[in-house]
Amino acid sequence: MEIVRAAPALAATLTRIALAGKRHWQYPERWIEIWTPVLTLTPEYVAANPTYVAVEAGSPAGFYALVLSPDGCRAQLDHLWLYPEWIGRGLGRALFEHAAATARVLGAAAVDIEAEPNAEAFYCHMGARRTGERSGRIEGQPRVLPLMELDLDGQPAGSLASGSE
Repeated sequence: MEIVRAAPALAATLTRIALAGKRHWQYPERWIEIWTPVLTLTPEYVAANPTYVAVEAGSPAGFYALVLSPDGCRAQLDHLWLYPEWIGRGLGRALFEHAAATARVLGAAAVDIEAEPNAEAFYCHMGARRTGERSGRIEGQPRVLPLMELDLDGQPAGSLASGSE
């Protein structure tokens, strides 16, 4: 497996990965339709933001995208998605560690995450901490998104996923 910068031409493939990853959590298909615009990557988005894809045996298996704050001091983990068959096989960890290292190289001191609720435990395991939440509703159902942060200051590059214990 290798992690490489995503080419803008991969935008449709990355969108398919994001939608497959979201469907993994067995949300109603109507919700997937509602979320499709925010899960759709364009070639322009991929070109403008640090976006990396994990390639296994020549095929994309997952990806992440960062959006840097205007001052460059923070990075938002805007996407981190895997094809469901890759969940639990170490690919998410590899992508997250790569994202944290990329954010640090780009000058960010922290990575902000608006987490898929089902992925909160993963992000905690990776060393992020919950800093708040964003509440909303979807088709009348309450929905709470954990707001999380990974502090990059003071952590050696090899221990980005060692947790905050």
